Amino acid sequence: MPAEDDRLDPRVWKISAVALFGALLAQLDATIVNVSLSSLAADLHTSFSTIQWVTSGYLLALTLVLPLNGWLVGRLGAKALYLWCFSAFTLSSVLCGLAWSAPSLIAFRLLQGVSGGLLAPMTQMMIARAAGRHMARVAGYMALPVLLAPVLGPVIAGAILQYASWRWLFLVNLPVGAVALTLTVLFLPADRGETATRPLDWLGLALLSPGLAMFLYGAEGMGRPTGRAFLALGAAGVAAFLWTARRKGEAALIDLALFKGRVFGAAAITQFLSNGGMFAGQMLIPAFLIQGCGRTPGEMGWMLAPLGLGMMVTQPMMGTLTDRFGIRRVAGGGALLALIATSLLLLLAVLGFHLFLLIPALFLRGMGMSGVGLPSMSAAYASVRRPLLPMATTSLNIVQRLGGPTMTTLFASLLAWRLESSGATSTAYAWAFAFLCALHAATLLATLRLPLRLGETPA
Repeated sequence: MPAEDDRLDPRVWKISAVALFGALLAQLDATIVNVSLSSLAADLHTSFSTIQWVTSGYLLALTLVLPLNGWLVGRLGAKALYLWCFSAFTLSSVLCGLAWSAPSLIAFRLLQGVSGGLLAPMTQMMIARAAGRHMARVAGYMALPVLLAPVLGPVIAGAILQYASWRWLFLVNLPVGAVALTLTVLFLPADRGETATRPLDWLGLALLSPGLAMFLYGAEGMGRPTGRAFLALGAAGVAAFLWTARRKGEAALIDLALFKGRVFGAAAITQFLSNGGMFAGQMLIPAFLIQGCGRTPGEMGWMLAPLGLGMMVTQPMMGTLTDRFGIRRVAGGGALLALIATSLLLLLAVLGFHLFLLIPALFLRGMGMSGVGLPSMSAAYASVRRPLLPMATTSLNIVQRLGGPTMTTLFASLLAWRLESSGATSTAYAWAFAFLCALHAATLLATLRLPLRLGETPA
């Protein structure tokens, strides 16, 4: 256990550094793949709306296993579960690298998402357990390497696509995973005796998981009868889950009463829209640079670096900015910056490629996106009573992570429809960026319902 004074036990840093591998590798992997979708579509001879499931399927699987985290920790212990997750993530990365078609790659990415979905919450839990009351201090330092992923991901992806096979987008995880597994065995403490079992809402999980999968699959193929059928079945599954969850109350997979709280509900909506806008942009912008502007994958990787740099500039200052200006102003300012930056991207799609317009647009977008998440999340957690924090953490993470696959699927479908109907690449991307601007405007409106300061009446 860490020393409860201003000096941290060195073991805290060892445990935190090992745990950080999970969040860093999962984030880096997601970023690398997100910026490579157009190249994967060309190499695997499939449509963009199909290949985007490499991202959407991963994000969906990642989200759907999140409620299992607490239950599995109680059964296996944190160290054992972390070893299993990292082993499965590394193995599924190898399978992705050996994929022979788009459907096989999507299937292996689903497996990767199942294991990757538990790495991030496991990282948070292990750092919190080791750091104790120093959690904020340790987490602040530990967040910096994770913020490198949006910077390094496009550069690594561009170099791989320029000089090697796309398969190395996934095989690069093998040596990193091997090092992480070795460090986990050596430095993470055994904790089987510290865990406690908790019940799991199996009926809710059985309704919500396939319901969301069918809903998103149906949304991607709404133009076909089968797509509309899956959309209806998915909506019915989600509706059935909401009905059962309302009856079960706190025993449900998601306690819906939390969302009746004004602050928590506003924060959840903000998180959903902001995360959706971030991932939809990560899908659209690289494809626009390659397909709409004729850039090479290597050029695309370096051009996207300002996006990650903008996030790195803003993220370390979030605590200070929030203390000084308040939750609503910081989150609203971030949403406004993201809207302005996306408007500049819309201008690029209309006028043509200009590097000196792209760089500030991406830098401002990175600053804006990182300015929305932490303040709204802080508001959500501060609005609930302490006994409800575990359920609040699970519920908010599920809603937040669902924004990614939902919006990525919808925007990929919109882009594919406009490419097919208009035939003009620039026009299709202009439409996509215009709708992305609308999504950021909705996020801005959602931030206006956040409290100015922390400490409103708990939900």
